[in-house]
Amino acid sequence: MTGLRVGTCSWKYPSWKGLVYSRAAGIDYLAEYARKYGSVEVDQWFYALPEPQVAAAYAAATPDNFRFTIKLPNALTLTHLRRTKGETLARPNPDFLSPRLFEEVLGLLEPMRAKIGMLMLQFEYLNKQKMPTQAEFLARLGSFFVAVPRSLPCAVEPRNPQWLDQKYFEFLSAKELSHVFLQGYSMPPIMETYRKFGHLLRGAAVVRLHGPDREGIEQATGESWHSIVAPKDDELSQIVEMIRDMRDRSLTVYLNVNNHYEGSAPLTIERIWGMGLAKED
Repeated sequence: MTGLRVGTCSWKYPSWKGLVYSRAAGIDYLAEYARKYGSVEVDQWFYALPEPQVAAAYAAATPDNFRFTIKLPNALTLTHLRRTKGETLARPNPDFLSPRLFEEVLGLLEPMRAKIGMLMLQFEYLNKQKMPTQAEFLARLGSFFVAVPRSLPCAVEPRNPQWLDQKYFEFLSAKELSHVFLQGYSMPPIMETYRKFGHLLRGAAVVRLHGPDREGIEQATGESWHSIVAPKDDELSQIVEMIRDMRDRSLTVYLNVNNHYEGSAPLTIERIWGMGLAKED
């Protein structure tokens, strides 16, 4: 499948009443969501293994052409375990890039397999104690993807800005992997990265719109996500042009918008569509 899939990061927000939902409560949020959007990002399994019964319910609530982009558990992407009280040193994570755990997760996601558009491996910023070099990171990733089933598309989201270079994108191209463009936090503007390395992308890409000031947005909105409080007109128009170029290159694009980007993911998507970006292919 090629084209564009636009959706949000998660979906169960009562304050989206009138924007996405008929009521604030007492509804099947995902079923109503899927009448408006063609994809959604699932982040709930980043901190826990998927539950097959929940995966089955998500599949049942959505039409055949709906797609999920799923953040895989961080048990796969943390190089070290979180320190517990009394520990002075973080212990190495035995499941870091574990083929066994990856296959277990695939089995748990089986009820929704036909609707998975992308599996995403999100890494934290890796200092030299956690990962000495980019070369070692790519070597570990390469060994992992040789060892695991490649039946579903996979994307990589590094949080080390200096690693977004020619070597990294050539690695993705050679391994038939996708990149997650993260707009926000401490990452460089995704438009700059795309201008430098977009020609190396193959197959698909994920664009995740997060803002630079999560706490500030939460204070400004009161965590009621029904209005734009931090408009990013110029930036958004550049991102729209970037996505147009991606589609011209025959890439499948998953655009995942977070409430923390401007204050309301549904309203940001309306603004994107208002800039002339076709809703879906």
